[in-house]
Amino acid sequence: MGSSQNCEDLQVVLSRSPKTSALMFSAGVLGNVVALVLLEVRRRRQKHSASLFQVLVTALVITDLLGTFSLSPLVISAYAQNRSMLGLSDSRAACNHFGFSMTFFSLVTLAVLLCMAVERWLAIGHPYLYERRVSVRCGYVVLPMVYLACALYCLAPFLGVGFGRYVQYCPGTWCFMDLNSGELGHKVYKNVYASCLLLMIACTVLCNVSVSYHLVLMHRRSKANRSSFRRTKGQRSLSITEEVEHLVLLGFMTIAFVICSLPLVIRVYMSSSDHAMDLTALLLLSMNPIIDPWVFIILSPPVPRLLWEKLCKASRSKANHKKILHTQSETCPSNTTMELQK
Repeated sequence: MGSSQNCEDLQVVLSRSPKTSALMFSAGVLGNVVALVLLEVRRRRQKHSASLFQVLVTALVITDLLGTFSLSPLVISAYAQNRSMLGLSDSRAACNHFGFSMTFFSLVTLAVLLCMAVERWLAIGHPYLYERRVSVRCGYVVLPMVYLACALYCLAPFLGVGFGRYVQYCPGTWCFMDLNSGELGHKVYKNVYASCLLLMIACTVLCNVSVSYHLVLMHRRSKANRSSFRRTKGQRSLSITEEVEHLVLLGFMTIAFVICSLPLVIRVYMSSSDHAMDLTALLLLSMNPIIDPWVFIILSPPVPRLLWEKLCKASRSKANHKKILHTQSETCPSNTTMELQK
């Protein structure tokens, strides 16, 4: 049972430990629901309509929530009935659905992250083009195209043309594209998947680096223009702060996805049969929809802003306390000297 081939026809679950799956499902649902509530609260408090970046963040959270509901209940059901993905249905429906969902939501998640990175790159690096050509409507057009393109790719194994297939992996609670097949069509399919992930990761990182560079330039310009009106200076500093918050959020989400998906990409290119590596890579990939909403909750702009304000207040109060003690220590000896002179 050391390879995925030995579990392809398995009808029962090899291990009975549903606690991890139940915990992952609970954390994923809770995190995504809380993230959606925070997004809705922020939208209602805003005087203007939602920005394109907020629309994309909402789409990412909804995608993660749908992915959690598509995958985790099947795993919990398999453990509860002691049946593998193939054992849950006679027509491989559960296994095919699981494999399709794993592939689809991993591609869509990174594609939406790439859209967020490109949106920030255009907004910061090319503001004139962004103001004239980019609007919230672009998000409503691009997102369905992303979903459609990823769905068409993930439906290819169902066409019966030998271009990819979904198989079961140990311990019988996972299904994904065949990573160990020697057939040319299946090899091309998995390599296209891994190459798409690598390309989108590289583009996302490059966009984030470019945004960081332009933000540094903006900060230097704001320092150079200290003679400007105070109001204008305040507006610029606020704008830079908001952009940095967006960049930090996007950066940590990108890092989380890279950590969760890179082992699978490496596994695809290695083309070696290793049950332990398969299980680790698939487990990490399924962790991303759980991590993303918690990253958003922790790094949501009001949270770091409040923490920063509290740290500033604490440091100021400590500094004031030290000044008072220092002043008292200087005045006390002088008073004592005056009394002795009297």
